[in-house]
Amino acid sequence: MSVEFPKDLQEAIRFHGHVCPGLVMGYRAAKAAQTFLQVERPEDEELVAIAESDGCGLDAVQFLLGCTLGKGNLIYRDHGKQAYTVICRKKERAVRVAARPGLFDRTPEQELAFQKVMSGTASDEETAVFRAFQKERVDQLLEASTEDIFTMTEVNAEVPGKARIFKSVTCEYCGEPVMEPRARIREGKVACLDCCENYSRGW
Repeated sequence: MSVEFPKDLQEAIRFHGHVCPGLVMGYRAAKAAQTFLQVERPEDEELVAIAESDGCGLDAVQFLLGCTLGKGNLIYRDHGKQAYTVICRKKERAVRVAARPGLFDRTPEQELAFQKVMSGTASDEETAVFRAFQKERVDQLLEASTEDIFTMTEVNAEVPGKARIFKSVTCEYCGEPVMEPRARIREGKVACLDCCENYSRGW
């Protein structure tokens, strides 16, 4: 029997495009951080999220917490971990929510089906095994207690400054506008990072 999805999870699924264990992990992490910090989804940049991977869960964190690259309150650190640090600017508090080990373990049969689905070579039977496993894992993650799936640690995270807006300058090599702090000077001309890299390679 399937677990009924809460309305905010349904909305996160629409935002992401599909439901999967990774998205549900991000959803549970965001909800856990909200409960710990006693905050709701803010209007603007009141919350900051530091994500340690760029998997499906990150979309749920963005949707529920309002932390996005465009607003400057989402920081990505490529650590390959299902872990998120959420900072509340007003309360000057932060919590790190990290997945416990073993949550994504698969049996040999499930692993084989997973690899074949990912490579596009799965049979109908293997696809059915994969989908059944995904559905079962989603239900388990929704039913589990926060303590069963996460470690939660209050941390002394440095609160980053709010997003700044910079003027643009024009790259004299490709003619495209570039944020001034990202521009460089090459042979006395303003250059974007791409043109600098290409220049150094002799292109």
